[in-house]
Amino acid sequence: MQKIILSAVLLLGVAGYAAAEKADSFKPTQIDYDKLDVDDVKQVYTATGNVVLTRGTLLMKADKAVVTYSPDGYQVATLTGGGKKVTFRQKRDGEGDQWMEGEADRIEYDERAELVKMFSRAKIRRLEGTKPSDEVEGEFISYDSRKEFFSVRNTNTGADKPGGGRGTMVIQPKRTEPAPAPATPAAEK
Repeated sequence: MQKIILSAVLLLGVAGYAAAEKADSFKPTQIDYDKLDVDDVKQVYTATGNVVLTRGTLLMKADKAVVTYSPDGYQVATLTGGGKKVTFRQKRDGEGDQWMEGEADRIEYDERAELVKMFSRAKIRRLEGTKPSDEVEGEFISYDSRKEFFSVRNTNTGADKPGGGRGTMVIQPKRTEPAPAPATPAAEK
């Protein structure tokens, strides 16, 4: 039993996401779950019940995670929420306290392409510390972390469809408001 759990923990490594901190790729993955099923023949690992995947600064939470392997050893993870949102959070490379976080009904992660696909009621936001910097919402969001490129589509299949849903993007101002001028003292009598 310990061998199976250790094998699953080692094999369920979910690689970095969303302009991820590069060091995360070299960190071990920890998976917490209520139940685990491992099919070593088919290379399918299914964790259910309060699933938490942690690798360095990457944190993903779901009700269920299914990880499969390509013949050359790359992982594809599909996370679902069972009626609740699937979430992720990860520190970004760069100066300061920069983070990416998001949520959707389903998230698919392709390790080889470093591509995250978020399906149905998807939302992704950049944070500086705890302050949101930009936010995007749509039925489908694809994020290429290598190129830092977003695509938002109006259906949860990832295709654009006339009359499909609409998305929203909120872009925070990059400049700050000028400080108020100091009050001038009243003239003495």
